[in-house]
Amino acid sequence: MLFIVVGVLLVLLKLLDFGAPAAWPWWAILSPFILAALWWWWSDASGRTKRLEMEKMDDRKEERRRKNLAALGIDYRAHSKQKKQAEKFKAMRKKEVAEVEGKREAQRQKFKDSILHSRLDSSQSTFENTQQPPAEGGKS
Repeated sequence: MLFIVVGVLLVLLKLLDFGAPAAWPWWAILSPFILAALWWWWSDASGRTKRLEMEKMDDRKEERRRKNLAALGIDYRAHSKQKKQAEKFKAMRKKEVAEVEGKREAQRQKFKDSILHSRLDSSQSTFENTQQPPAEGGKS
């Protein structure tokens, strides 16, 4: 853009016969336009133009996001802080749930053990405990 502005000023000075550019040859007056064309060619070829366009698009997207958060009543600067607090709360809640589940599992195991060791348990019946296996090599 700077090359174009300089070129236009030089052309005006040449046409109005004002100052030093009035005595310059036309190729020197028009050279900023050639430099501008070379600059644009290089900018497109190197990917600079596309990169700047992408950065503008990202800036617009971020600004739109900020406006939407403000419209919802959420301070965009505090949003990341709130997000961290929410993650911290979720981690704390997970820990509490794990503790409660551990207690419940211990209670279930206690009930299971009490049922297995109760009088109604067939593995500890008095019939099995009173029976004596036959002695080896002895009389029956």
